[in-house]
Amino acid sequence: MSRGRARISFDHVSVSFPTAKGEMKVVEDVTYDIHDREFVSVIGPSGCGKTTTMNIVAGFLKPTSGRVTLDGAVIEGPGADRGVIFQEYGVFPWLNVRDNIAFGLRLRANRVPAQERDEIVERYMSLMGLSDFAESWPRMLSGGMRQRLALARAYAVRPQFLLMDEPFGALDAQTRTAMQDLLLQVLEAEGKTVMLITHSVEEAVYLSNRIVVMTARPTRIREIIDVPFPYPRSEELHETKEFGELRARVRALVMREYQQQATLDKA
Repeated sequence: MSRGRARISFDHVSVSFPTAKGEMKVVEDVTYDIHDREFVSVIGPSGCGKTTTMNIVAGFLKPTSGRVTLDGAVIEGPGADRGVIFQEYGVFPWLNVRDNIAFGLRLRANRVPAQERDEIVERYMSLMGLSDFAESWPRMLSGGMRQRLALARAYAVRPQFLLMDEPFGALDAQTRTAMQDLLLQVLEAEGKTVMLITHSVEEAVYLSNRIVVMTARPTRIREIIDVPFPYPRSEELHETKEFGELRARVRALVMREYQQQATLDKA
């Protein structure tokens, strides 16, 4: 598969944290690229260090050794070019839907004129099916609607990169599937570069161009797998033989690492 230029590059990245028992290595010698408009999922055992690698890209953390670059420049901190979406919805309970989406557009880094701001807010409320709830408070929304609101707020500031840490993990199966399809629709229209942290093999195979399978802690790259299915994708893909075979292959790799992580946790 032909890929665009590398946008995010991990170059021999390692991360260690001090503990009462001494230094704990969480990430060890990770090297790979995420290319322009590529959707890369990172999957591996709980607590192995997946989110740590994303936090470096977000600018929340610096590696102990090695470096992570964005368009060739070392990442030194957060930036408006990177939108981060967490599992915990990330919406302000004291702002209604409209004002939540508009919030980032009022900040200095992303400020736009009032008319343009209103147009952007209307666009993303419509895209996310939230127009009828513009004046509603987050507490009045379902879990799926709150996550749609979090996505709309992240999209509204037009980041080039979406960094997503288990964004659908708290949702029921049906809502999660609907959110995955909505995400693919938005990405087709908007064209973003995505790094997704997930525990779901099904989700990784369905959404991604490539899957980075991480080992037990300290996390290293076990394997990088190309996903051969073209976009746009639909629910029928889940029922194909090819999807099932790739899902089984990825699941076998991940379960092997879960077993290794469980052994380490007992030690």
